[in-house]
Amino acid sequence: MTGLDVRPFRALTYGDHGPEHLARVSSPAYDLVTAAGRDRLAAADPHNIVRLILPHVDPVPGTDASRSVRSRRSAEVAAATLTSWLSEGVLVRDRAPALWRYEMVVPGTGATTGWLGAVTLPPAGSAAVLPHEDTFAPAVAGRAALLTATHTDLEPIVLAHDPDPEVARLTRLARSGAPDLQVADPDGVVHRLWRVTEPAAVDQLTRALGRTQAVIADGHHRFAAAREHAAQVDQDDGGHHSVLALLTPMGPGGLHVRAIHRVVPDLPLEEALDRARAGFRVTELAPAGDGLPAAAARWTDQAAGPAFLVTDGTRLAELSHPSAAMGAAVPGEAPAAWRGLDVVLAHAALLTGLWGRAGDPTSVLVAHDIGAALRLAGERNGVAVLLRSPSPSDVAAVARAGARMPRKSTLFVPKPRTGLVLRPHTD
Repeated sequence: MTGLDVRPFRALTYGDHGPEHLARVSSPAYDLVTAAGRDRLAAADPHNIVRLILPHVDPVPGTDASRSVRSRRSAEVAAATLTSWLSEGVLVRDRAPALWRYEMVVPGTGATTGWLGAVTLPPAGSAAVLPHEDTFAPAVAGRAALLTATHTDLEPIVLAHDPDPEVARLTRLARSGAPDLQVADPDGVVHRLWRVTEPAAVDQLTRALGRTQAVIADGHHRFAAAREHAAQVDQDDGGHHSVLALLTPMGPGGLHVRAIHRVVPDLPLEEALDRARAGFRVTELAPAGDGLPAAAARWTDQAAGPAFLVTDGTRLAELSHPSAAMGAAVPGEAPAAWRGLDVVLAHAALLTGLWGRAGDPTSVLVAHDIGAALRLAGERNGVAVLLRSPSPSDVAAVARAGARMPRKSTLFVPKPRTGLVLRPHTD
């Protein structure tokens, strides 16, 4: 397989397609939902999709074994809930296979448009779908358990594919009439979906997409889980060997990339800066009258690198001009596209090298925006490391060089809404 193999599918959608109902039952992707957010979503409606993607189970004492037990129990709860919703007509199955034109309109920034389809998992060594980030094995196992129990893709991964003029033309033509589904999310992003079933249109689009290759923009753990699940089922069963994906173009009309920031718990700012001086120039910054969050946002948009900001939520310092020793902490044999990333230098030289922190999710936390990073640093008596955003071309270059960014390095936006379209693996 040299290009994407995209196929239509018979979707599951909520029986009530009203925008108000979809607003109550949909959610962000599972990895963007906090514990408190999960509770709010579940309370918003008894059929909110969060009850499938993050089912509630009581904690299990222990460590690694308990994680496995809890994942299995969560998956069993999700499967039972899904069965109940199907029998009650909460979710209904489409009669005909379709591709879905998906448009996300962000106020003031225009539209991002792509296609929901079933993408065949490429064989090992294929360049059709390339990851760019590392994954965390327990998270993959949890998503794989959910697939095994439900036999359903509950939310899409997101792929950024090579630009193709024919795909762009067909995408424009498919926007006719009122959308089949529409909802505005809490951030003001309007999601509109059109179901496309006409065989000639589907055939043209799948052939055009078949000329392209893609980088995983979002969903590395779900993609790895799909591979793990596929390895456990009959090789002739095509439904289990595909993954639900939103395919968006790389470049105009596609997604934007933001950095995902790091938070190191239990590290006082003075200690963090003292250690950092062994390898970086440390410059304390005085925020302007609009405050520290605004100053940090301006810096991440405008600064030249390699450099980062370090803050405890009250003071702000720039780390720049890494020493030769810091540069040497980045493996020299790695591809140049990977070596030049700020997030790689931050992990290799600062977090691991000078601060002595492992890269596991308890030693280094992640935050998807500056405000969350500042709050988390304050709550955990630590510091946030604020990073500049890489460009889509930076991400693609890393993936095509066969390298991996540290886990949770990029945030592609806008995000599709979970719960609008699901993909069962079987007829």
